[in-house]
Amino acid sequence: MHWQPNPGTTLNSQILTELCQCVEGFNGVKDGRWKTAMTFYRAMSREPTSSSDIPRDLLGLVLHDHPSKYFFVLRVHRLVVEADFSIQSIMEKLQSYKGRVVLNFEGFQYQLGDFKLRVGKCIPALSETLRGIMMEVEYLPLSSIERSRPLLEEFFDIWQETVARKSLPGHFIHIEANFAEYGLEDHYTSQHTALQYASCMAQLMASVRN
Repeated sequence: MHWQPNPGTTLNSQILTELCQCVEGFNGVKDGRWKTAMTFYRAMSREPTSSSDIPRDLLGLVLHDHPSKYFFVLRVHRLVVEADFSIQSIMEKLQSYKGRVVLNFEGFQYQLGDFKLRVGKCIPALSETLRGIMMEVEYLPLSSIERSRPLLEEFFDIWQETVARKSLPGHFIHIEANFAEYGLEDHYTSQHTALQYASCMAQLMASVRN
């Protein structure tokens, strides 16, 4: 989920602080920090090509709970690919793609009964400019997306009511990634998480443009 400011208002760190206080008011137990890094890659081909087999851009992600893995989201080809972390150095040597923009999602992790919550900010690498606020919710007992959906929807409704009582200038928006388009099945995996981060990034960028 990402935070959508009300018209005429802007993001600020105080909103993030108050959202964390909401989680703690839920009796959420702080369980350390987390960080996910996303890199936008652009093809470095020096010659024009019309081949549709070569993606013009890629999204690369290092997820907080899988630091030894690297995930690519190929939006044009509707693919999520899992690789070893060392693939980044291989790409640098080949010089086929160049990282253009790096965004970091980082914040605090909380344990709340059977739920795990991660609340944090989206900032460009080497900068503290706040680009977005997001929250990741994980229901630990189930890996089936369809079976856990009613529980997550109920949790989201309760969470929205709690945040509304804070009278903050905005609200969270949840737009689920289309897993089926990318060939991802009902059993939830890290590839699903990578795609959700890519979808969250697209929504954040769209809100900034608007």
